[in-house]
Amino acid sequence: MCLGLYILGWGRRTILGYHDKVFSRPTGGHIKRLISHRFSNQEPRSQGLVMGMIRSLILLLSFQLLHVAKGSMVKLNKNGYEDLVVAINPQVPEDANIILSTMNMIKSASNYLFETTKHRFFFKSVKIIIPKTWKKNTTYSRLKTESYDKADVIIADHNGKQVDAPYTLQYAGCKEKGRYIHFTPNFLLNDRLAKVYGERGPVFVHEWAHLRWGVFDEYNSDVPFYVSGNSEKGSVEVTSCPAGVTGTPVFIDCNEDKCESRICRYDGQLYEKGCSFIPDIQQKISGSVMCFQHIPSVVEFCDKNTHNIEAPNMQNEICNYKSTWEVIMESDDFRISSVLNASAPPSETTFTLMQTQDRAVALVLDVSGSMSKSDRIGHLYSAAEVFLLQIIEIGSWVGIVTFDSEASEKAPLQQITNDAARQKLVQYLPTFASGTTNICAGIHKGLKLIEDKMATTYGSEIVLLTDGEDQGIAACFHLVKQSGAKIHTIALGPEAAKELEEFSKVTGGLKLYAADGVTPSKLISTFSTITSESGEISEQSIQLESKELAVQYSGWMNATVPVDKTVGNDTFFSVAWSLSQPFFFLRDPKGKEYGSLDFTIKDSTGNTARLSISGTAEVGDWQFCIKNTHTATQGISVTATSRPASSSVPPVTIAAHVTRANRPFNPVVVYAEVSQGFLPVVGATVIATIEKDGAAAVTLELRDNGAGADTIKNDGIYSRYFTSLQGIGRYNVKVNAQGRNTTTRLGFRQNRAFYIPGYRENGKIYMNAPRPKFTDKENEVKLGSFSRISTSSLVVNTDDYAPLYPPCKVTDLRARIENKTIVLSWTAPGGDFDNGKADHYIIKSSANLLDLRNHFDRATSVNSSNLIPKEAGSEETFKINPENFDTENDIIIYFAICAVDDTNLISEVSNIAQATWFIPPKPSVPLEYDGNNDSVNSTVIVVPLDYDGNNGSVNSTVKVAIVALCVAVACTILSSTLCVLQKRKGRLSIETIQKLV
Repeated sequence: MCLGLYILGWGRRTILGYHDKVFSRPTGGHIKRLISHRFSNQEPRSQGLVMGMIRSLILLLSFQLLHVAKGSMVKLNKNGYEDLVVAINPQVPEDANIILSTMNMIKSASNYLFETTKHRFFFKSVKIIIPKTWKKNTTYSRLKTESYDKADVIIADHNGKQVDAPYTLQYAGCKEKGRYIHFTPNFLLNDRLAKVYGERGPVFVHEWAHLRWGVFDEYNSDVPFYVSGNSEKGSVEVTSCPAGVTGTPVFIDCNEDKCESRICRYDGQLYEKGCSFIPDIQQKISGSVMCFQHIPSVVEFCDKNTHNIEAPNMQNEICNYKSTWEVIMESDDFRISSVLNASAPPSETTFTLMQTQDRAVALVLDVSGSMSKSDRIGHLYSAAEVFLLQIIEIGSWVGIVTFDSEASEKAPLQQITNDAARQKLVQYLPTFASGTTNICAGIHKGLKLIEDKMATTYGSEIVLLTDGEDQGIAACFHLVKQSGAKIHTIALGPEAAKELEEFSKVTGGLKLYAADGVTPSKLISTFSTITSESGEISEQSIQLESKELAVQYSGWMNATVPVDKTVGNDTFFSVAWSLSQPFFFLRDPKGKEYGSLDFTIKDSTGNTARLSISGTAEVGDWQFCIKNTHTATQGISVTATSRPASSSVPPVTIAAHVTRANRPFNPVVVYAEVSQGFLPVVGATVIATIEKDGAAAVTLELRDNGAGADTIKNDGIYSRYFTSLQGIGRYNVKVNAQGRNTTTRLGFRQNRAFYIPGYRENGKIYMNAPRPKFTDKENEVKLGSFSRISTSSLVVNTDDYAPLYPPCKVTDLRARIENKTIVLSWTAPGGDFDNGKADHYIIKSSANLLDLRNHFDRATSVNSSNLIPKEAGSEETFKINPENFDTENDIIIYFAICAVDDTNLISEVSNIAQATWFIPPKPSVPLEYDGNNDSVNSTVIVVPLDYDGNNGSVNSTVKVAIVALCVAVACTILSSTLCVLQKRKGRLSIETIQKLV
């Protein structure tokens, strides 16, 4: 029997919610009274996962995720979603209509959500973050721990050709929460876009289901129709849920205001690419939101009774052929809620307008005696110096606190306005360590330092670094929760307090870890992660390189640091060594060399040399040549950072995340999102290095191939299972993405709202202008060589008894007929999830899809004894002779596969592949097909709406004759309702909006 495993995906972890209000308004006395208050000790919340015995008596590991996600703060309270955060990108020009339209969209969505979830869920409260670039308003609330980076909904322009399509970024598999929902300002402001995407309220609910419950689309743009086996002769069906939607298949080729129509060509099995299905505006169906949310009659999700299990869509493939409603019913939200006996939500959605403020950061640094070990105090100085000189953004406020048994304010909060202000702060960094550890004393002092200057701690940040334990750490948990400040924790070395991450957990801060090293490069990478979360990417520092090697006497270390065209401002290089200064020089792309005399070496540390490039650095490869002139082997490291070259061109970025499924075997997954703005970067080489104190580093190549840990192919999310856990403790994960002198392709986001081609009403077909198509060449971007670094962490709390993992599920099994032979293809799993290789395969077939899924063991076996599995990630193919199949009666044959490792652990059953053996003699159309409208007199009315919705001539029409209407079916969807919220003319004032909140 195939053991059911769950393909892990990453979901945004919900931060603990709380309503305790410290301040009636942010004034100073409240925090001072809190600080002076005595707190009783309290145990930190357990962060372990339940352990259990699975199959081969595997003891599962409990763990915490560090820097996993800048996670959602939404909580469900009495059926209502509270604290949903919407954030407007700083690059969006100020327009109060955006706020009004967002409010109206979510109000409408609340009613629609209540109806589609059978009176169970609605939106209770929403926070809208207004960027600092918009005008200040005294009525705006101050941010606490909310931020742009962890918003549930982002409003921003696309930097590519997707234009206005709403979408949800999903890293993971079925049931796993998404990252965020994306809307463009034009989608919110241009009412005409309702013609091509549907009304905003239902569109929001469609995306919310992606984000919150981890369901997927029930249409398929790439496979718009399929051959169904539900009838004796087979029939061509539209890829949809439910089946049986009425409409007209038609092929129309429109060029501006000219349209030509013709019969869709039929290849004996399916219809040609481009054949569209035009639904009737009036339908008898009531589902489904994930396919036809634009149709007025659609007020349900597909459930077990209405689900179209045959449709080749993402919902079936990723969610194991379960309906969307079944998945929703298995969610935590459903478990803790009940049906409300009401016809409408019990309350209207309330809104709070908040505005981003200047960044205020207190460095709270441990200087106790243990910091003298492994030169931690020296590494702290070097890493904090880089943070002050290169990472923290201009205009930010920074102060410094140190603590041992007591805390001391070294530098009051002061604004960074220029390089001199940065250098001034560096003078206050600690260089000496002694005494015991009192973490709470440092936190108290840090909060007071911020409040003394800002009159509140709301929206501020503390960077808390420690290497030791503190028995009284729980005494300040309550203070931290009430402060409205965000705590980023850095655990340095293996002995840092186990409860440390609790501070980050309750405030939404980053949870970071740095292993001891011979140079400060590891700690520098960790500090480099702590950038602003305001969304102003043009101001942020980007890490290009972080490399450390042990170099023998007279040995050379060569490092190439590519500077691509999206970065180059404020570029900074550094070399560090563990024993004595090596010989080194840096050569720019034009051949200019910078020797050691061009670098700055401080007497206070003496083990680091730094170079800042004035202006914009040359695009191309910068080459370090370093020779170890010391008499023994020593550690040498290279780091480099830069900022975007232009505020108008988004830089290539990488974000690393680590998570683990709360499922059998609990595999850890490393994710890396590589993107330029909102577009995924496809084709990069992404390597993760996982390191733990006292253990050898492990490297993994992350993949974007839609197999193993990777959910969707070519979406810019690179993934891999990590199966080499080495016992309890914290793990540092450094991910490096590179593109080497190649043309990188920008992909499109999946799970985006479908562009509606048109609809039929009263015998007339109303067509929207076709969505522009772009060639692969147009999607290519010549970035040259680039390199990016991102750091993440995890911690394992329970000892690991060397668990054995099964092969991962095959998720991309495909079947095709080739020269009267059935050819199966898939990506090879590993012996341990997607690492190594399996021992053998089990292949089964059936004429019934559900029987194959539910009773794999009883299905017909396919002899695959001569098939030897390849290394994980390789392409597998297997040819099957059809002699053993009843090809006279079986029109469609379904196949599934399991992989088995050398210890007889078996993977979950794969996705199910379909081979259509007999070609249907005549396509059968399962639609209410009106033959009276198939004549040459049928009318097509084209609305020449530009793709961006800006064409004003929406009332003009073009009538063309249809020669004949094809019987193809494609899953395209319509907007049946043109009645959307009336956009107010002119520009609304913020005061007007405030009255509506």
